Amino acid sequence: MNDLSAAELRVLVAVDGEGSVSRAGVRLGLTQSAVSHALRAAERKMGAVLFRRGRGGATATAAGSAAVGHARRILRLMEVMRTDTHTAARGEATGTIRLAAFRSAAFHLLPGVLVRFGRRHPRVTVDVRIVPDLGRGIAGEVADGRADVGVVSLPVYVDGLVSKKLYAEPYVLAYPSGHPDPRALPMIDWHENCSGETKRWLAAQAWIPSGDITVEDDGVAMSMVGHGLGTAIVPRLSAAGAPPKVATEELGEGAPLRQVGYVTTRELAGSSVIRDLLTELRTIRP
Repeated sequence: MNDLSAAELRVLVAVDGEGSVSRAGVRLGLTQSAVSHALRAAERKMGAVLFRRGRGGATATAAGSAAVGHARRILRLMEVMRTDTHTAARGEATGTIRLAAFRSAAFHLLPGVLVRFGRRHPRVTVDVRIVPDLGRGIAGEVADGRADVGVVSLPVYVDGLVSKKLYAEPYVLAYPSGHPDPRALPMIDWHENCSGETKRWLAAQAWIPSGDITVEDDGVAMSMVGHGLGTAIVPRLSAAGAPPKVATEELGEGAPLRQVGYVTTRELAGSSVIRDLLTELRTIRP
């Protein structure tokens, strides 16, 4: 048969994660030769070289990266199958859900969601990770099997996922409190996924200077604004936990909105426990 076994799938994931056949063996409790044998068997069944092996370790090829992403998702589905089966048999869910979110959502939106979800499923753990929403970002974590559900900025630029809008929020200008002319200050840029509409609006504003400082996190941008280093254009939620010295003002008519939603895979959306988490996410009102 050309189907990969669960053991072979675990080998693919371990080799990719460790970057080494020998370290993958340690992680799995297998000998190096056993890992190498399983890896060769997987490559034979897939009909492609999945890893380049050398003195520097093992690096996934393009085919290997594709295979590893599927392997993670398949292994996760096997775990979810076990969880849903036990839930149906015992009437109480157990296990772990892996949730990825951008910083401001994790700080200000998820605590209430998790409190309500925890009341429904007290024996289910939700593992929350903050992931920068940049490039493939959070959606890529879900597509690659590293997260089950993601809270993201829409639209999503990763194929094969189920997404749903949760709410929209305006972008605002954050500036040092008390400054008489905020729009004359330097701009602090920060990286995030945003819609084409937002990019076009920003590009059309003659008053917005090129950024003198660029950061990857809106929390860092808010700290810098609070220290008087400049202004930043951020979604309103990003300013919710800003330092006291940060004030905000509306950007005016026609200003863009950040669309926030969740993503998951079609297969995981069929899990009863994950459906319950998605139901709680849909109650979010920022």
